Order: sequence, then structure tokens, then C-alpha cells
Amino acid sequence: MPRAELNDLIEALGATDEIARESAVARLALIGPRAAERLLQLAPAAEPRARAGMLRALEAIGDPRALPIARAALADPSPDTLGAAIAVLRAFLTSPQPTVARDALDTIVAAVLDTGRPSSVRLAAFDALQVLPADVREAVARNLAGDPDLDVRAMAAPASRTAPGVGGADPVWSAAVEGRLPGSPAVLKQVLAAKRGTARLAELQRLVDHLRAREHKEADAARREEWRAVRGLAHQALAARNSRLALYDLRDSLLEPDRLPVAFLAALEEIGDATCLEPLAAAYDASSRSGDAWWREHVATAFRAIVSREGLTRRHTAVKRAMARWPDAAADLMGRA
Repeated sequence: MPRAELNDLIEALGATDEIARESAVARLALIGPRAAERLLQLAPAAEPRARAGMLRALEAIGDPRALPIARAALADPSPDTLGAAIAVLRAFLTSPQPTVARDALDTIVAAVLDTGRPSSVRLAAFDALQVLPADVREAVARNLAGDPDLDVRAMAAPASRTAPGVGGADPVWSAAVEGRLPGSPAVLKQVLAAKRGTARLAELQRLVDHLRAREHKEADAARREEWRAVRGLAHQALAARNSRLALYDLRDSLLEPDRLPVAFLAALEEIGDATCLEPLAAAYDASSRSGDAWWREHVATAFRAIVSREGLTRRHTAVKRAMARWPDAAADLMGRA
């Protein structure tokens, strides 16, 4: 990627448009180490919104050199920057590198116990410990039993730590975002319904990945379909906020042999782009051969919605590729469009 384009992405991290910021975070994460080098150089002197975006991109990349920057950002008065800093530290709490995990834990615990910090920061830091074993959280909580801050003391109390949603924390959600899904899809479906409008977009994107992995491990077909339905709801939650962070999963899912829940296609109608036309044409072709009229109609609806919203014609490269690989299906779809 040219340096100018990389700089444009980094500049977008400070944009007022949330969609532009989320897109930049996702693309920088894909670029990886090269983007990290530039982010590490610029983050310390960046303005608050941009620094928050840089921290989020570094979190997604997973470069442990972001730890000192996140530690320093805990002194930033900007709520966005503080939240991003704690998210970076939280991500490294479970690092396979012992020194990285220890440094992240030491920083988080210090923030929790620092009575000079705002309660909002201390509460967020304590919530980050949800990714660790219960005995670690209990050890920290014992030190908060007599804390002068009533909110912190309440959060550390046993009742608060076992009741989902108290103080904004939900252990089921926190664990699911980190890849520890509950045993029942119905439980996660209920939590997702409550969180879909407030969860961070990156959390929803990570949940999509974890759900797909869980599906592939599930031997029971009915239970696998239940997990897939929850993944569709996560996609709908992202689409409702106009986020394309997990669009790659929507595209790949179209190539699976099983019919998808309609939530997947609803999400594609909302946020699909030209890159989705080929897999949609493939799915339409397969449904035509299998005689699955219901699936074919929904695939066609999603295809038409994308073509109409994006203003695509037969001269567009993506349309040409679809026409070349699936001429009958693509011709029928474009005729409908």
C-alpha cells in the first residue's frame, strides 16, 4: 500500500464520521505490522479522537508495543481515549507472551486500585478483568472492599460480580467477545438482543468470528443451525449501524452449501457492496440447480438491492466477473435489477 494511502487511513481515525473511523480501523488491522509502525510513531502526539482510533487499530493488529502507549493514555481526560487504552490492555491480558500479559495485568490492576482516578476509569478497568480466571478478579476485589468510592465498592461486591448487566458489565457478553461462548445459543441470543445497539462494533465483529468457529465444531445439525442464526443476528446488528467490519464473513458464508438464515441476506441488502455480487451469483446459480425457490428469491433480492444502492451497471468490473463465471445466473439477476 502506498504511504499516502496509509496516511489517509490513519487520518480517518480522527474523523467525526463513525463509519469512516470503523472502516479505517478494519483496513489498518488487515495491513498489520506496516501500519503498526506508523501508528506507534504518531499515536503519542495525536489529538484525542485520533489517538483513540490509533489505539483501537493497534488493538486489532495485536502489536504488544502498544502497551506503553495505552499505559500513558490512561492519563488522558478523553473518555474515548481512555476506553481505547483499556481495550488494548484488556486484549493483552490473555497474551501467550507471559511478560506482555503480566505488564497488561499490572497496569490494569494499578488503574483499578488508584483512588485518584475517576470512578468510570476504575470501573472499566475492573470490567476488563472479566477475561481472567475468577480467582484473579477476586483477589483484586478484596482490595476494594473498603474503597472510598461507593460505585467502585459496589462493583466489587459479590452480588455485582455475579449479576449480569450490573454497572454495565455482562459476564456472558464479555466472555463471548473473547471467544468463550455459553453452552446454549439461546442464552447468547438473548444477551445479543440486549447489547446489539450499544456494543462496540469491533466486539460484534469478533463475536461473528467466534460464532463461525463454534458452528464448524458443532456435530449436531440442529444445534449448528441455532449457532448460525445467532451469527446472522450479529451481522444484522452490524448492518443496522451501517458497519461493514464483518462483510468478509457475509461473502464467505454465501459459498457454504447450507441455506443461510434470512438475517444474513437482510444484512447484505443493507451493507453489501460490489464484492458481494460474485458469491451472490454463485448462490443464485446453486439454488437454481437445487430448486430451492425460497433461497433463490432472497438471494435475488439482496443482489438487486446492492446493484441499485451502489449504482452498478453491466460495465462494472464486479458485474463483468459475475457474468463471466455464472453467465445465466448473472444475466437473470441483472435483468431483474
